[in-house]
Amino acid sequence: MATALDFGQLLRGAALRVTRPRLAVLEAVHAHPHADTDSIIGAVRRDLPTVSHQAVYDSLRTLTAAGLVRRIQPAGFVARYESRVGDNHHHVVCRSCGVIADADCAVGAAPCLTASDDRGFTIDEAEVVYWGLCPDCSTAESR
Repeated sequence: MATALDFGQLLRGAALRVTRPRLAVLEAVHAHPHADTDSIIGAVRRDLPTVSHQAVYDSLRTLTAAGLVRRIQPAGFVARYESRVGDNHHHVVCRSCGVIADADCAVGAAPCLTASDDRGFTIDEAEVVYWGLCPDCSTAESR
């Protein structure tokens, strides 16, 4: 797990001011992958009880714009945030309980970026969401 010092260096490296809310949000996102905003607010408030919703929202927006946090939003779900950035991984989502997990690309020099017909676009990112049942829900459904 990264430390507050590491998070401070990440912020400085992205030319951002180091603030307590930003540090707390970065820590929460690293500790709780694929967490929604309410979960992040709850985690942040354990360390900073008086932090406002707006400060957390602003921090998430700033950290996402700086590329320190990734925002994902599978269809039918609220936005989730993760600290795994800088690669082009995908996600698998359980239709039953909503759990989300990372799924690495399988092939390609620039993983998953080769479309059968790019229509002239210069593609730099691909978003794939795999849907199904997680192991716990699959087991429960087969009983």
